[in-house]
Amino acid sequence: MTDFTAEPNAPAPFDPLGPLGTETAAVAGAAAAPIRPMAPARWRLLLRRPTFFVGAGILLFWVVCAVFGRLFAPYNPLAQNLLANNAAPSGAHWFGTDPLGRDVLSRVIVGARDILVITPLATIIGTILGTALGLAMGYLGGAFDLVISRLVEAFLALPFVIIAFLFVVAVGSSVVSITIIIGLVFTPLIARTVRTAVLVERHQDYVSGSRLLGESPARIMFAEILPNVMPAIVVEFTVRLAYAVFAVATLSFLGFGVPPPTPDWGADISANYVGLPAGYWWQTLFPALALASLVVAVSLIADSIEQVLSA
Repeated sequence: MTDFTAEPNAPAPFDPLGPLGTETAAVAGAAAAPIRPMAPARWRLLLRRPTFFVGAGILLFWVVCAVFGRLFAPYNPLAQNLLANNAAPSGAHWFGTDPLGRDVLSRVIVGARDILVITPLATIIGTILGTALGLAMGYLGGAFDLVISRLVEAFLALPFVIIAFLFVVAVGSSVVSITIIIGLVFTPLIARTVRTAVLVERHQDYVSGSRLLGESPARIMFAEILPNVMPAIVVEFTVRLAYAVFAVATLSFLGFGVPPPTPDWGADISANYVGLPAGYWWQTLFPALALASLVVAVSLIADSIEQVLSA
């Protein structure tokens, strides 16, 4: 069980959510190390990192697909043509067709829309809630920190799929519900990182001076401490964004995502992977490559930001 009462420099604990919630070394280091103010010159270092440009370029491509995908998709992604089902990649269908004769390329392009709407919104929700909770836990401490830490432990002990299933059964499957689900799941994870960073900051002289001036705890947390832990929050946000992509795809793959026939990478992989033994590899490969490229792009951006902030 995760120990939230450990010292801020203690090793990062094991995350029971597995791949969707594992704390990376980058995030743990950003939370435990002394936080430096973000300077404009440090951000300019991003422009010198090739990995940042590669990640940003791939991400920009998928953002364009999400916004304008229907304008340049070669076919209607929902249109069925049973006379051309399971067609291999060709000049007419560059990525082939699925068992219903739908163009795979068009579904991959348009399928970027929902995942690029859900993932940033869910990550923003989780970051806002997790930051507020982590600030309160780290600064107030005492019984409040102990009680909330135990509640967070109980929440993290539940597998992600179980939490998602309970939410979907309760509120139904839609873009809004999936966004809320992922945001709530990320809240305790982000709160843990922010709490660790706040534990380092709350003993600094500027916090003691603010107390002596009679400032309220809310003002100290959000006006004094928050700017100094923002680098850790930025790194956490970008890392969680990559996990959110996997989370959305996992829910869709398990049938808890956006309802069909809406184009969705995870749902298309789930529906078509049974065709692999029959040689219909393109129906699964291209959505999987799209998903992998988006995760890699966000991860490259997160790694570049973490290295710049820790420089």
